[in-house]
Amino acid sequence: WSRIFPDGLGTEINEQGVAFYNNLIDFMIEKGIQPYATLYHWDLPHNLQRTMGGWLSDKIVEYFALYAEACFANFGDRVKHWITINEPIQTCINAYGVGIFAPGLCKGVSAEPFLAGHHQILAHAAAVDVYRRKFKAKQGGQVGFVIDCEWAEPMSDKMEDQAAAARRIDFQLGWFLDPIYFGDYPESMRQRVGEHLPKFSEKDRELMRNKIDFIGLNHYTSRIIGHQPNPQPQEIHFYQVQQIDRTDKWSSGEAIGERAASEWLLIVPWGLRKTINYIVKKYENPIIYITENGMDDEDDPSAPVDQFLNDTKRVNFFKGYVGSVAQAIKDGADVRGYFAWSFLDNFEWAMGFTKRFGIVYVDYKNG
Repeated sequence: WSRIFPDGLGTEINEQGVAFYNNLIDFMIEKGIQPYATLYHWDLPHNLQRTMGGWLSDKIVEYFALYAEACFANFGDRVKHWITINEPIQTCINAYGVGIFAPGLCKGVSAEPFLAGHHQILAHAAAVDVYRRKFKAKQGGQVGFVIDCEWAEPMSDKMEDQAAAARRIDFQLGWFLDPIYFGDYPESMRQRVGEHLPKFSEKDRELMRNKIDFIGLNHYTSRIIGHQPNPQPQEIHFYQVQQIDRTDKWSSGEAIGERAASEWLLIVPWGLRKTINYIVKKYENPIIYITENGMDDEDDPSAPVDQFLNDTKRVNFFKGYVGSVAQAIKDGADVRGYFAWSFLDNFEWAMGFTKRFGIVYVDYKNG
C-alpha cells in the first residue's frame, strides 16, 4: 500500500512502485510461477495512522478500496488471485491490543481491537465490491480473505470444555467470516464482548453479503482448550472475555506435539484436517487455499550449514501437514492449493532473522 500510494490517500500513484510490481509479476510468469497477490500484510501507510488513526477510522474503508482498485487496474490482467487482507486478527490484537506490532498501540481500550477488525472486514468487502463491479467481467479473477486459526481441541468431554473450544474458534475464524457469510459476529462474541463489539448497519450487511470467492487459511499449530472461569488479570480484554485455558499439554502431562523453534509452534498435523473440516461444515464447503503452513528453526550463527541442511524435522512436518490436507480433501473439502511458509528464510516480522522458516536455507553470513 505504502509503495503504491505513499500518502495512503490515493492522490498520486507512485509509478516506481507500479513498475516494481509489474517487473516482479512479469518475471514470475516468465518462470512459470502463478502470482497470488496480497494487498495488505500489516504495512499501513504512516500518513493514514498519523492523520486518522489507521484502522480505528471508518474512513480507511474508502481508502483501502481506492488502493485495491489501483492494484486491480495495474496488475489484474496478469494476477487472477487476490487476497485483500492477511491475518486481520494480528493487526487487531497485536497492533491495537497488545501493542507489539505497528502502530504499537496498547491503551487498555477494550473496544479498539474490535473496531480495527470491524473496519478490516468492511475494507475487504469494499475491495471485493470494486473488483466485481469494475474488473471481474474482463479479468475473470477471484478475491479472497486470509484468516489465521489454530485448531482448538477440547481438554475433555465436559460440556464447558467443548463450549470453550468452540468459543476459541469463534474468536479466531468466526470473528471475520461470520459477518460475510451470516451478516453478523458470532453469538458467543456478542454475548461476551457486548458494547465493545461494533454493530453492522443494513448498508454494511448488503456490502458484506457473500463478498468472498475463497477462504485463505493460515495454520501452523493447535492448542488444548478448557473452560477457565477466572482468567489471568494480566491478560488483555480480548483473552479475558473468552474465559479459556489455552495449553499445550494434556491432563496426563503429555505435550500435544513436538515444539519447533518458536515457543508457540507445536507440530500437530491432525489439527489442520480438523480446521479445514470445521470450515467446510460451517461455511458450506467454500473454496479453500492453505495460504501459510510451515515450521521454523532457531538461527545459530555458529552452527555448520550441514546441520541445517539435514532437515529431517521439517521434512516430517510437511509430510504430516500436507498429508492432513490430503485427508481433508478425501473428506470432501474443496482445497485448491497449498502454500508453504516459506520458500526462503526471510525477515520474520518481529523475530527478524532469528527464526528460519525457509524450505531453502539462506546463508546470511556469506552472502
